[in-house]
Amino acid sequence: MKKVGIGGDHAGVEYKDKVVSFLKDNGYEVKDFGPNSTDSVDYPDYIHPMATAIENGELDCGIAICGSGNGVCMTANKHQGIRAALVWQNDLAALSRQHNNANVVCIPARFVDYDLAQEMVSTFLTTDFEGGRHERRVDKISCQ
Repeated sequence: MKKVGIGGDHAGVEYKDKVVSFLKDNGYEVKDFGPNSTDSVDYPDYIHPMATAIENGELDCGIAICGSGNGVCMTANKHQGIRAALVWQNDLAALSRQHNNANVVCIPARFVDYDLAQEMVSTFLTTDFEGGRHERRVDKISCQ
C-alpha cells in the first residue's frame, strides 16, 4: 500500500477533500496536511511539511492542489528530494512518472474539472518509472 501525503491551499481544498476520500476508498494510507477550510491560507505552510515527510521516507509520494498548481509546485521543488510535476492532462501525469520519476503531482484546481483531477491522481499513483535512459537524467536533477 502506498502512503500518500496531500496538501494545498484554500483554492484546492474542495478537490483535496474529494481526493482524500477517493484514495481511502481505494486502499491508500493518506496523511492530509490541510488546509481544512476555504479561508485564505499560505500554501507553503502545508506543502513544506508534506515534502519533508516524503524526503524523510514517511510517505511514498504526494499530491499538491492549489488554484493554478504553480505555487504548490514551486514550493515542493525547493526540496532536494522532491520532483514535483504540474499536470493538467492525463498524459502529463503518466509522463511525469514514466520519464521523470515525479514523487509529487500538482493539480491546478481552477483549470481542470474534478473528474480529470481524479483521473490524473490515479494515473500518477499507478504509473511506474521506466528507468533506463531516463534514470541518468533524473539523477542529474538534484543540486546536491
